[in-house]
Amino acid sequence: MEQKRKIKLSNEEEFIEIVKEVCRESSFPETEQYIQHGVTSVYRHSLAVAYYSCWLAERFQIKVRKRELIRGALLHDYFLYDWHDKTEGRHFHGFTHPGCALRNAARDFNLTRVEKDIIRKHMFPLTLIPPMYREGFLVCIADKVCSTYETINRKKVNWLLYHMNWNY
Repeated sequence: MEQKRKIKLSNEEEFIEIVKEVCRESSFPETEQYIQHGVTSVYRHSLAVAYYSCWLAERFQIKVRKRELIRGALLHDYFLYDWHDKTEGRHFHGFTHPGCALRNAARDFNLTRVEKDIIRKHMFPLTLIPPMYREGFLVCIADKVCSTYETINRKKVNWLLYHMNWNY
């Protein structure tokens, strides 16, 4: 029996096209090999954050620049390393990875100021300066919700959002 999703975007095709573009133009698919929280890869975490950010905007009728919201959310953890490996001197990953993700994203994309702000400030309040744009606040909230879910459900992620076909 197929479960009915309670979280569904009104225009998933647009979301999927932007995801495909990011995958084609960067090393984003490589993030599948890095674990973010529990059993969730950085790739699946970033997709869930992007999807949930869009859903929050739709649900609460928040006017956003959707393309920038999706791209910023997808690239918010684009640091391209295993942050669990402390031998690489990554003891302060929570504080430093937004800068690394921004450098990698800026190398691969011509980022807008909104996308840069999303990536740089998604760890607020850990990084002390809050996002300047509503897109950044949405990603910040979605990231906290997804991260909490992934951490609490470390062994098995059951939220249907994580079982969608994300292979683009």
